[in-house]
Amino acid sequence: MTPLRKRVAVLISGRGSNMAALVEAARNPAFPGDVVLVLSDRADAAGLHFAADNGIATSAFPRKAYASKAEHEAAFVAAIEDARIDVICLAGFMRLLSPGFTERFAGRMINIHPSLLPKFPGLDTHARAIAAGEERHGCTVHFVTAEMDAGPVIAQADVPVLPGDTAEALSARVLVEEHKLYPRALAAVLLAETEARL
Repeated sequence: MTPLRKRVAVLISGRGSNMAALVEAARNPAFPGDVVLVLSDRADAAGLHFAADNGIATSAFPRKAYASKAEHEAAFVAAIEDARIDVICLAGFMRLLSPGFTERFAGRMINIHPSLLPKFPGLDTHARAIAAGEERHGCTVHFVTAEMDAGPVIAQADVPVLPGDTAEALSARVLVEEHKLYPRALAAVLLAETEARL
């Protein structure tokens, strides 16, 4: 690990397939960062096993273990700051973060969302795109702000919506693009941060 490689944390709630894509991308010596920490709000998140098997530090902070949302978020903040994280990636992290959390890490926290934002923020994006008669659908990497799925767009990728598409089929095609887009977008953010500090 060279001094110029930034330290990345990934927050997940489930299988963490986008997290795994970031870990795989970081194996390339030319990639400008290392995934050094994976955190989850669920102790049974499958992605934690993948991360641990790849030598990455992991912790789980189940919401029910904390008396309040503020205390729950404070556990994440402490872990992130203890690990000296430069950039945080949300990858299927299914909790809305408070304005205090998003402001604390403003410009240093990114998310991948399965739609071409600003279309279809929130859940069930693939079914909603089909119902709306969209011809193109896809995914967006964006900076995280207090408003859900509304931060500045970093990058997007799209796929056609095919005749007879189901939400499951469309989701599978978009996921392929997510796994390509997120590492590219993260690399761009990491390089921009490096240049800003030089």
